[in-house]
Amino acid sequence: MNAAYISALAALGGSIVGALTSFVTTWLTLNSQERANRAARELTRRETLYGQFIEEAAKLYTDALMNQQTDAKKFIDLYSLASKLRLFASPEVLGKAEQVMTQIIEIYENPKKDFHWAISSQDPRNMDILRTFSETCRRERVF
Repeated sequence: MNAAYISALAALGGSIVGALTSFVTTWLTLNSQERANRAARELTRRETLYGQFIEEAAKLYTDALMNQQTDAKKFIDLYSLASKLRLFASPEVLGKAEQVMTQIIEIYENPKKDFHWAISSQDPRNMDILRTFSETCRRERVF
């Protein structure tokens, strides 16, 4: 075999290895960037949904303390948000969301539980029923 052929094949092999290395490096970089972007979008979507649930639950909680008449239509937004949470939230977050919803219904059903009851109670959980939900969401966000 001619020395020129050996040199040409060595150069060609080196070029192929270099091209493959460059291709694999680029692919791995883009893949990891896409995973990071996907995780960031998922986190933003969860944060938005958690915030919407908190806002809607706070409105209903205040309404329950001020009014004893329940209108089932008021719960539509809260139940739809809870159903959206079931798509991707952890079981802990879902449990706390259902606990908040149950507490709101109980306040509507009990005429003794009004705004004065909430602020004069020795138990601070009566005033801030969303605290455990919020803390659970924050813990989930950290991990």
